[in-house]
Amino acid sequence: MLEVVCPWHAPIWSSLTSQTQHAHAYLFSGLPGVGKRRFANAFAAFLLCDTPEHAMACGHCRACLLREAGSHPDLLLLEPEEEGKAIRVDAVRQLVDFIGQTAQQGGRKVIVLHPAEAMNQNAANALLKSLEEPTRDTFLLLVSDQLSRLLATIRSRCRVQTLTAPSQADALDWLATAVPELQAEQHQALLIMSGGAPLRALELHQLDAIAMRQQVVADIKALIKQERSPSQVSDAWSKYPLELLLDWFCSWTLDLLKLHTGAQPVASNQDMDKVLGYVVRFPTARQLMDWQGWLLAHRAMVQGKANLNRGLFVEALLIEWKKLLEKR
Repeated sequence: MLEVVCPWHAPIWSSLTSQTQHAHAYLFSGLPGVGKRRFANAFAAFLLCDTPEHAMACGHCRACLLREAGSHPDLLLLEPEEEGKAIRVDAVRQLVDFIGQTAQQGGRKVIVLHPAEAMNQNAANALLKSLEEPTRDTFLLLVSDQLSRLLATIRSRCRVQTLTAPSQADALDWLATAVPELQAEQHQALLIMSGGAPLRALELHQLDAIAMRQQVVADIKALIKQERSPSQVSDAWSKYPLELLLDWFCSWTLDLLKLHTGAQPVASNQDMDKVLGYVVRFPTARQLMDWQGWLLAHRAMVQGKANLNRGLFVEALLIEWKKLLEKR
């Protein structure tokens, strides 16, 4: 499959591919869902291609065919063995061994490492030597959603390229092409839900997140009115992604804190306006901050693939949420 760069990154792509010399290590950073992985993969394809055409990999030379078949011997893709887990030192040692080998196709070698912040301390330290002593015609492409989590020494040894989200208009145009079966207001809802990141919006569509969100809001209202119990709602949410649920609760809690200070809630929570306006009358700002801390701690556990009992966790989440409504 020929890798395609997102259209909003075309100017950066043009600038990068027009250079006659390239850095031995790049760090592509930005928010999740803006197209960093696509950019890195397309750049890897470009660097390996024998006969680039119009500043893109040609798609039909031997190098491109090997890459598309997943068997190019001079391309190494390094990522966690399981989503959310760490990239360990053994994997980076494999990378170091790969760098030390002669290119089997007689050209360049390319490593794509994603997400770079998933490297644990030992792995990051093992990578440093390769960054300090670059090998000719070997290119390391790091991709990061959270640049601040990377060692400063790693950041300083890479050419950092920030890849931003498109304008709202461009993002909506792209979504209209990517999912033409949806209405304009649905494109808008997905983009708001994704924080303006079009590829994340597409992922949310594939999860049927709009319908999921509508049901979650309805269940929250029913919970507050005591029409449903936490255990009943937990059962109804049995297949909903925990990380997405926690993102929504974190966003609602942030809005509650804003309401406490007289600030305006974010547009993404308009469907919860009445609920939040009711809930904010009960907890103190301190209680909301403690609640937000609870949510963030458990979100980190979910991201780290902690062995949680899903049903009990969601029920506990809802019980804690209901406690915000207790009169103090």
